[in-house]
Amino acid sequence: MDKLNVLIAGSTGYIGTQLVKLLCKHKNVKIKYLCGNTSVGKNISYYDKDLKKYKLPKIIKINYKLFKDVDVIFTSLPNGESQKIANKLLKKNIMIDLSADFRLTNAKIYNKYYGIKHISLNNLKKSIYGLTEINKKNLSKGKIIACPGCYPTSILLPLFPLIKKNLIDFKNIVIDSKSGFSGAGRGVHKKFKNKNLYGSTSAYGIGSHRHNAEIQQELSYIKKNIEFTFTPHILPMFRGILSTIYLNYKSKSNLNKIYNELRRYYMKDKFIKILKNKALSTNDVINTNNCQISVCKSKDKKKLIILSSIDNLIKGGAGQAVQNLNLIFNFKLNEGLKWDIF
Repeated sequence: MDKLNVLIAGSTGYIGTQLVKLLCKHKNVKIKYLCGNTSVGKNISYYDKDLKKYKLPKIIKINYKLFKDVDVIFTSLPNGESQKIANKLLKKNIMIDLSADFRLTNAKIYNKYYGIKHISLNNLKKSIYGLTEINKKNLSKGKIIACPGCYPTSILLPLFPLIKKNLIDFKNIVIDSKSGFSGAGRGVHKKFKNKNLYGSTSAYGIGSHRHNAEIQQELSYIKKNIEFTFTPHILPMFRGILSTIYLNYKSKSNLNKIYNELRRYYMKDKFIKILKNKALSTNDVINTNNCQISVCKSKDKKKLIILSSIDNLIKGGAGQAVQNLNLIFNFKLNEGLKWDIF
C-alpha cells in the first residue's frame, strides 16, 4: 500500500513536535509538508533536537495549493485558524484538528468561550468528535475529526460508561485536574509570568475554563442536566495530567459494579487500563498513549473517587490524533503508538 502523504500545520508547538515524532515512526505515513508562520525556513529539529535523526522537510508557509499533494492535514494551530483551512479542503483531504475549532457543535457557545466567530459553519455540522474509544464507530464517516481537549479526554473516558449505565449520581460531580505546564503551550511563560512556574501549583480558569463547555456537551448527549464543578491546576512539571473525580453512587451501585463496568466497556481498548484502589502517578503514563483509570473507595460509603491519568501531549493530543488516523484508514491501532506494558 502506498504511504499517506500528510501535511502538518502548526508543527513547532509542543503538540506539533510530538505529532512529528509519532508520525516519523509510522510506517504508513510520509510527512510531505511541515507548515508554520514565524518558523518558516527553519528545520523542525530547531524546536526539538530529537528530530535531527530524521530526514524531514524544512518548515514552509501554508499554501492551499499544497492540499492537492496530500491525503491528510493535521492542524495544531491557535484557535480560529483551523476553520480557514477547513474552508479550503479538497474532496480528497481529511483534516484531523487538534485545536478547539470543531469540538463544540454550537457556534454561539464556541464564541462565548473562545471569543471567536466561527466562519466554517457547514464544516462544523459535519465534523466528528474524535474521542477514539467512545466514538470509534463514527470516525470513518468524518472529513473533519475534532480531537478532544486534554482535560476532557482524562475526564470523559471514566465518566462516559458510568453515566451511560446509570451507576453514578449525575448531580454534584467534582473534578479536580492537574496538568504539567506544557498544556498551556510554548507561551506558558508569558501567560504565567507572575507565577513561580517551576516551584508552585496554580489554579486557573476557576469556574470558567473553556473545557467546561466541551465536557458538558459530550456528557449531555447521554444524560441531560448533568451538574459538575471542574477546576484545573498547573503543576511544576512538563507533561502529564491527573484528574481526581469525586462522585456519589446511585442506589444499588457500588465500587465493584463500577470497576467491572469500566473493565467491560474498555475490554478491547488496549490503551486503557482499569485498576482498583491504586494511587496513580503521571509517571506511569508519560511518553505513552495510555490512560490509567483507578476506581477508589472513599471514607464515605455513599461516595467514590476515580483517578484518571494521561500524557497531555500524547493521549491528550498528538497520540489521539494518530489513533484516529489509524482507525479511519484501518491501520494497526498501535501503528506509531507502541503498546505499553502496564
